[in-house]
Amino acid sequence: MTATNTPRTAGANGRLWGMRARDWADLQEGGFRAGYVAALEHAAVGAGTRYLDAGCGSGMAAALAADRGAQVTGIDASDSLLQIARDRVPQGAFQTGDLEDLPFGDDSFDVVVGFNSFQYAGNPGAALAQARRVTAPSGTVVIMTWGEPDGMEAAAIVGALKPLLPPPPPGAPGPFALSDEARLRAFAAEAGLTPLEVVDVSSPWEYESEALAVRGIGSSGVAAKAMDASGEAAVNAAHAAAIAPFVQADGRVRIGATCRLLFATPAGKRT
Repeated sequence: MTATNTPRTAGANGRLWGMRARDWADLQEGGFRAGYVAALEHAAVGAGTRYLDAGCGSGMAAALAADRGAQVTGIDASDSLLQIARDRVPQGAFQTGDLEDLPFGDDSFDVVVGFNSFQYAGNPGAALAQARRVTAPSGTVVIMTWGEPDGMEAAAIVGALKPLLPPPPPGAPGPFALSDEARLRAFAAEAGLTPLEVVDVSSPWEYESEALAVRGIGSSGVAAKAMDASGEAAVNAAHAAAIAPFVQADGRVRIGATCRLLFATPAGKRT
């Protein structure tokens, strides 16, 4: 995870993550809401906070920040997701772009968040270094990733796609590469940040039915990539099998998931 600004993958990620934008917004994004809320509270996002959501998706976290009085800016690879974000936060400023080349000046924001986004950049280290660059010296950078996979029910859902995805490039990090606290702290330090607290948040995924669970879980960019490689039917079947143990007696689905939040400051910046 070096700090060079290549490769960039907004073009590919924009298509993949935008393929089922409405299902993501309506069915899946809410599974991470508890993590968003915890991050905003811990980072003291409030009235007048200059807030950047790097990889803002369909804007749920941005809307929560706006509700707290923040001046919201968001950037994402997907135009389809951004349109939903604009509808949710009409007063926000949203644009398409690469995380490795943020189109903002140095020290522009008080809080910069990357909610399950830095790990999807073509160069995660470069993306995080850009987040540091645009954060004010007294500001905060928040990285949200998966919690420890051992014992996490959602890890089984994520793992169900592995046989259906194309082989990853040699040395490519897996979905839980940053779940280890030591590795997560090192990732932040390599980008020039000073890592502070790590906070784990329970954020279960809940759906009204098994069919909606399959739709929601199938709306991610990773699922879209698997569909490109192996077909939609194969992906839906794999998800249905992985979801089956979590279907409740009333037909609802509840899958345990944990987010890991790292809070950091831009080390060495002058005030």
